[in-house]
Amino acid sequence: MPMPTADLVSRYAGLPRWGRLGIWAILGVISALGQAPFGWALVSVLGFAFAFLFFERTKGTDAPTLQGWAFGFGYFLLTLQWLVSPFLVEPEQHGWMAPFALVLMPGGLALFWAAAFWGAGRLGRSSALIFALPLMELARAYVFTGFAWGMPAYGMVDSALGQVVTWVGSHGLNVFVLAIAWTVAQAINSHGQFRLAFLGLAVAAVLAILWPAPEPMAPRDDAPMIRLIQPNAAQHEKWDPDLIDDIFVRGLALTRAEADGPIALTIWPETSLPEILNYGDELLKQVTEAAGLTPVVIGANRFEGPRLFNSAALIGSDGEVHAIYDKHHLVPFGEYLPFGDFLARFGYYGMAASQGHGFSPGAGAELMDLGPLGLALPLICYEVVFPQDVRASQIRANMLMQITNDAWFGTFSGPYQHLVQAQMRAMEMGLPMVRAANTGVSAMIDARGRIVAQLPLNEAGYLDVRRQDPLPQTLYAWVGDAPVLAFLILVLLGYITVRPREFA
Repeated sequence: MPMPTADLVSRYAGLPRWGRLGIWAILGVISALGQAPFGWALVSVLGFAFAFLFFERTKGTDAPTLQGWAFGFGYFLLTLQWLVSPFLVEPEQHGWMAPFALVLMPGGLALFWAAAFWGAGRLGRSSALIFALPLMELARAYVFTGFAWGMPAYGMVDSALGQVVTWVGSHGLNVFVLAIAWTVAQAINSHGQFRLAFLGLAVAAVLAILWPAPEPMAPRDDAPMIRLIQPNAAQHEKWDPDLIDDIFVRGLALTRAEADGPIALTIWPETSLPEILNYGDELLKQVTEAAGLTPVVIGANRFEGPRLFNSAALIGSDGEVHAIYDKHHLVPFGEYLPFGDFLARFGYYGMAASQGHGFSPGAGAELMDLGPLGLALPLICYEVVFPQDVRASQIRANMLMQITNDAWFGTFSGPYQHLVQAQMRAMEMGLPMVRAANTGVSAMIDARGRIVAQLPLNEAGYLDVRRQDPLPQTLYAWVGDAPVLAFLILVLLGYITVRPREFA
């Protein structure tokens, strides 16, 4: 007996256009509930399933492009609601921009989903969305420097299904998630023996979602100890002249705290040094003295000529800088002005990197030799969002190391979504990750993406953790996104071959 979707569709068709698009936006919001801090993976899949149902049963009511845009807008509106937080750090100056950021970014990203729905609409098959939407998510990860935040795959981080990323990456997992949602839709909408077949497949897929991810791996007893520092400096206080010294002293006290065993490395978060690195010799000596003359990685800004870099510096027991990594994937408009060097030719220097008014990109992925801890791939804040950046090094690291300042991201969803993306990168690469975050969540993540230990959000403290061992190189770390991209293109070309007139 079929489910009563016909009545649902007839009511939908009777709504005004804005009401119908509102339904699509609500479906987008439901589909976004798989993202942190909710983590409702099954609810997210049901949201996508009903999107497939409505796509099939509402042909002719609205253009698929508009439906896809409204669906994407609702999805990104909830996922990216934390975008208002950076503008509220100094609300008297930037607060008026927050509503625009909250609307314009979801609206812009929804264009990628609108393109996927347009293509599936031309093909006349909801199943085409299983491949068109992940293709547009791939485009979102690369176009205009990319912004792959909040992909559907990330809702599976705590599920056994999430481990699929070791083979196909997060973009490949997007295909699995949408295929499951389509199967659930067919189980609801089909008749007779077809419905029974789809129902069986849907039950098996749902069980894969509900099956928990593996337990965290235990470190070796003799593994080197790492101390993560979490000063918990609110962004509006971080550079306050009356508070900046107190925050630094708090970090020193956390570094100096007694440990249960020898600390091989101490890691401070992004931009922890309250002075430009070029002029911070005395402060660096205080840091190494507090660390018991053991190495420290600390986030700091530094100048090289007129250019400013967001850097991670390895400080040796002598208080000297032994290695530097410069962030290379910068935040557009946040850390630099796009086309800043070009605009500088016309007299505009607001954030032109060549004038030192914005951050300049570093050379790219570079490993840092941490002695007994092995080789680490440093990642500064935003760089953990991009799978392609994490696998860019030609030499395999022993671990990933992220330093970040998530005070910009508010306290509701942003920091937790950032943490999930760190877990996914560890899974994809088969490498453990140490993560030092100014306001949290600082954590040790094992090579399966499981959190071994963490400090809660918005609490000052330190975390002593033993280094986790890496797993063998994953298939995804070896091949990257190219096979998934080729697969998606070939499948969609197959659809077009079957229905060539639609694209004539």
